[in-house]
Amino acid sequence: MAEVIAQEKQGGKQKKKMIRVDMTPMVDLGFLLITFFMFTTNFTKPNVMDLGLPAKDPNPNPINTPVIRDQNQITFILGKDNRVFYHQSNQKDLNTGNLKETDFSGIKISKIIAEAYKKAPAPDIFTVIVKPTDDANYKNFVDMLDNLAISKKERYGVTDIKPWETKVYKELTQ
Repeated sequence: MAEVIAQEKQGGKQKKKMIRVDMTPMVDLGFLLITFFMFTTNFTKPNVMDLGLPAKDPNPNPINTPVIRDQNQITFILGKDNRVFYHQSNQKDLNTGNLKETDFSGIKISKIIAEAYKKAPAPDIFTVIVKPTDDANYKNFVDMLDNLAISKKERYGVTDIKPWETKVYKELTQ
């Protein structure tokens, strides 16, 4: 606490009183408050997205693997500046006319997936393929995975963009 110490001056008539403040209780209170807030605060936990990847098959058999035709898949190409392109074409048929563009606003991508799924001849093997370019950002990839979760399609793949798709993509973006 505060102490008042009386001290006399040698040559004068006046007594000078010195005040000394003890800061120990204030420091104790500060540490108590810090401790209280540390124990009562909830620290944020990192958000983790579960990516369900299949286990590697120890005995791969390419004979039993079903071939996914153009109408049983839809391919999304993630580009720069939050641009998303999609198609249901093969290498011979893909051109700038059938590589369509959409965006992440609303549920457009989920609707596109649902429409492609309805038109698929074999819906049990319908697959969504996501191909991020080098210019795509991570946020768009996460948004794409969120749209896959919204559309409830568990059969999807993430792969590199093919050279023939890169050619058509660059024609549209330049």
